[in-house]
Amino acid sequence: MPEYILLHKNDTSSNGQIRIIDEDRLCYLVESTSKGAYGLRTISKSLLKEYIDYFEKHPNASANDARNDLSGLTKIDKFEYGYTSTLTLMAKMALGKEAIINTSENSRLSYTNKKPHQIIFYGAPGTGKSYTINETTKSESVIRTTFHPDSDYSTFVGAYKPTTIQVTMRDVSGHKIIEGGKEVKEDRIVYEFVNQSFLQAYIQAWKYYAETTVDAEPQKQYLIIEEINRGNCAQIFGDLFQLLDRNSTGFSDYPIYTDNDMRKQLFKAFEGLSISQSENINNLYNGRNVIKQVLKGEILLLPNNLYIWATMNTSDQSLFPVDSAFKRRWEWQYMPIGKGYDDNGNELNWKICIGANEYDWWSFIEKINLQIGSTTNSEDKKLGFFFCKAENNCISAETFVGKVIFYLWNDVFKDYGFDGTIFKDTDGGTLSFDKFYRADRNGKAIVQNDKIDLFLNNLGVDFINNDIEEDSERNDYEEIDNNGNSRLKILFPDGTQIVGKTRFDAYINTIKKIGTTFIIPIIQDLKYTRLGCPLISSKKYKEIDNNTQGYSYIELNGLYFIKGMNGKTMCNVLNTISDKLNLNLKVEY
Repeated sequence: MPEYILLHKNDTSSNGQIRIIDEDRLCYLVESTSKGAYGLRTISKSLLKEYIDYFEKHPNASANDARNDLSGLTKIDKFEYGYTSTLTLMAKMALGKEAIINTSENSRLSYTNKKPHQIIFYGAPGTGKSYTINETTKSESVIRTTFHPDSDYSTFVGAYKPTTIQVTMRDVSGHKIIEGGKEVKEDRIVYEFVNQSFLQAYIQAWKYYAETTVDAEPQKQYLIIEEINRGNCAQIFGDLFQLLDRNSTGFSDYPIYTDNDMRKQLFKAFEGLSISQSENINNLYNGRNVIKQVLKGEILLLPNNLYIWATMNTSDQSLFPVDSAFKRRWEWQYMPIGKGYDDNGNELNWKICIGANEYDWWSFIEKINLQIGSTTNSEDKKLGFFFCKAENNCISAETFVGKVIFYLWNDVFKDYGFDGTIFKDTDGGTLSFDKFYRADRNGKAIVQNDKIDLFLNNLGVDFINNDIEEDSERNDYEEIDNNGNSRLKILFPDGTQIVGKTRFDAYINTIKKIGTTFIIPIIQDLKYTRLGCPLISSKKYKEIDNNTQGYSYIELNGLYFIKGMNGKTMCNVLNTISDKLNLNLKVEY
């Protein structure tokens, strides 16, 4: 990982042309002497960082190259690039290409880690925010908390709480009570200061510093805040808000003083510790002995090995809006909605399993998010791929209704009405949430698969063919019985039996007997497709006409039937037609 040296007050270039005479959080005040001319320059630290990154990538570039390539790319005033010679020399000092005099190597810190110290991962529910954090911090020390409407400073930082301790009982004379040779003890409630997640992470981060040698980087400590906007951040952070301003090394710019209770707690936690890099850190604060104050518990100061990362569901933004001042102190990482992948980078093919029917989960995500976007004119309520969990790549009907349908009906569409076509029931009414359940004789809620099928079909979710056989007619003439007929047989209630020399013959002859006029109204209920085209349709599709996989059309009374699918699919289509029309056909294969 790239490394550069942090420049500080009194650092001077080896050629004597520049000397840093002062600095603050944003700028350096630089004394410049070149060709007999003397001047003071105010150099932006963010601009210097641009030059450092530039010369790290282009080590042989000139000062004018840097000015021409960088000027105007950011909001930094173009006038500041006029100091390009000074900036170039300072960048080379930071990169170790120009010697620094009057400053010992032991009085500076090297900064090699470029992970953001404070970042919020935000996006729709199910986009992998927590997963991303877990993967990134897998081998690190992590303390985790979750914000909620009742969270406050005491539950985040620490407070006095009643705890139970055991004490030895004594008689009226003050002597210990002994029974059976053992002291008799009783539980007694006392109040003690209890560290919560922030102080736990803060103390551990400084302890890691105490374990680190002067020339090494300490172990990282992560504080993870789930659902940060579900709590009132101003109330929860309180004066800790000031600590979130970090300098270029990752330490807090503005330490804050502690109250007596916290001071005692921190002093006890840090008792006996020493920081080998104390001189380096103190130099960041113009020689102020901040490390002594930290270890005595007098101040709070975030070290650069303490990372505060958080997640935010955009669907919860209305709970506690985060003010702009708080936002500015965080990096923000948007988590877009996309297909899911496993740990090996393989695409996940999740499906919604409703009885014998299976639907493509990603197709559902795409189509429902279009509806959500057009209805709410917002991205906030959309669903991510990992909105709910699948078992063996299958999302059960119970999970789908209990989590997905409930969310859609109660959190997304409730305030907009259910007038769209996706909410139409078979009787022309509205598909209300209660219709997805019925109660059995014991009052237990039973999911209604037909209503889920109806909703998914209304939405146009892709149906998954679950056929085992390969589509081919090449063996049709081999799959015959002793009478020379196909093994696909259909028996009508009136005793009529349909057979044929091929499976397709038996299939199409059954359609003829039923009558195409009865089949037309239920075409949309026949979910099976080939090459994305329905098996029975009122028009031809070019994907079938132009395919090279052996599919073709047979026309019958204005309907087009795809020829070339396997026997199992034909059975499924005929059984579906039988169910929809109450024909009670017996299909054998």
